[in-house]
Amino acid sequence: MTDPASTPWSGYTPVQAWDEAVDVDGQVREPYRRVYAEIDRMSGDDLYSRAEALASSYLAQGVTFDHAGEERPFPLDIVPRVVGADEWDIISPGIAQRVRTLEAFLADVYGSQRCVTDGVVPRRLLASSQYFYRTVAGIEPGNGVRVHVSGIDLVRDQHSIWRVLEDNVRVPSGVSYVLSNRRAMSQMYPDMFGAMGVRPVLEYSQRLRAALAKAAPGGVDDPTIVVLTPGVFNSAYYEHSLLARTMGVQLVEGRDLETLNGRVYMRTTAGRRRVDVIYRRIDDDFLDPVQFRPDSTLGAPGLINAARLGNVTIANAVGNGVADDKLIYTYMPDLTRYYLGEEPILPNVDTWRLEEPEAREEVMDRLHELVVKPVDGAGGKGVVIGTKASPEELDATRRQILDDPRGWIAQPVIQLSTVPTLTEDGLEPRHVDLRPFAINDGDDVWVLPGGLTRVALQKGQLIVNSSQGGGSKDTWVLGGVRHRGGASLPPEAKVELAGVDPVPQGAHPEDYAHGQQQQQQQQQGPARSGAHESGEARP
Repeated sequence: MTDPASTPWSGYTPVQAWDEAVDVDGQVREPYRRVYAEIDRMSGDDLYSRAEALASSYLAQGVTFDHAGEERPFPLDIVPRVVGADEWDIISPGIAQRVRTLEAFLADVYGSQRCVTDGVVPRRLLASSQYFYRTVAGIEPGNGVRVHVSGIDLVRDQHSIWRVLEDNVRVPSGVSYVLSNRRAMSQMYPDMFGAMGVRPVLEYSQRLRAALAKAAPGGVDDPTIVVLTPGVFNSAYYEHSLLARTMGVQLVEGRDLETLNGRVYMRTTAGRRRVDVIYRRIDDDFLDPVQFRPDSTLGAPGLINAARLGNVTIANAVGNGVADDKLIYTYMPDLTRYYLGEEPILPNVDTWRLEEPEAREEVMDRLHELVVKPVDGAGGKGVVIGTKASPEELDATRRQILDDPRGWIAQPVIQLSTVPTLTEDGLEPRHVDLRPFAINDGDDVWVLPGGLTRVALQKGQLIVNSSQGGGSKDTWVLGGVRHRGGASLPPEAKVELAGVDPVPQGAHPEDYAHGQQQQQQQQQGPARSGAHESGEARP
């Protein structure tokens, strides 16, 4: 901003996509009016100085993400994303409905497979999915829950319609950024939270702990819960440690666990301690070397057998990845009708199944105008946007599709909605998506009010993943209790989230084998450093 007389909003012009803050006539939409006015009172220098303070805070806290194999501070934009109460009244029940459908599907495919017998889903789809594990068929979770935590990715299209882009029910990550973003922004704009009635998010950890406790094996009144991490070399370790600390449970690695007579124990300086619930942040293949990869040192031998015997609950359940398959995604509207007898609240993005000859032929003719995705991809990797691909890239994509039609889907290019974002040239529209997180305790599906808004920081970029250079925004869902006056910090700002205590809150120091973990991590650094892709649904 070179003009001293300009305001941060000077020259802000929405692009062809739906802009969530400003309409095509330049009028500020209702949910953003208070934010607009607050920022409009600032000078450009003030706005940039606040942004620099945010970046410095995140660097000091170690809030990082993996980009091209390098750990970087996670960019948090100074302008929040605001979701009105009426919009959330569609999103929240839509996410809950989606989770219930996914739960029913997973219980079915690892049970009687009625959906196959009744012709809703082809048998070959399950048989060819790399994430369908027959070894866990018949395992019944403690309280019937397989999807304890989910991250359902949403986009808002050019017509302002919210659509599900993909499901993440293996090891969804990113909620730590939601919690850290809120703490930082509530200190940046303390007055606006109460005045706008922004709904809180910091109850997430206790909600998660309560859901995990309810999932414990039968007859366990006071379950021991642990968070299983690959270790400090994992790019999501910040999240693992934060969640363990805020839940008040142990953070462990595979070498801290052992199985004995079909039960799982944690090694501590005071001896063995039985473990009842494992919130694992490790992919299926690395979890149990007896059942999966024999070279894995990230999990512990015998975990699957203990789960089969009903002596431990693994959250999320092993084998959930079949529901993340982007071909299963195409059947979700039918599965919702089949299991719940309801019409989907949140529609899918229109999708072509490239294993079907007619669909494949149409896509080949229109490849230059469509988006092609690998069915087992994550983090935006392998995605080809036809409108931006070179002829050579399109030819290579055609060959890949013909070699493995089952491995690909195609979708139209969705002009993701835009939100004002601070750039070197001032506030400009940038494309965003939203990952709401939901917790299922067996009785109710609770949807965190907001979720992780990811923003593509490059102009015109439609891939928002942090692994592709994107950033984030704090997501403000309106509809909470409004407070008048007063400049005191809201409760969000008073909860300490920065850093990680050596011993999780509420844990016994003698039970936390911290020195032993450090020694193991040093010994197995190379093996663990590549483990960040082992199941984390990357933000």
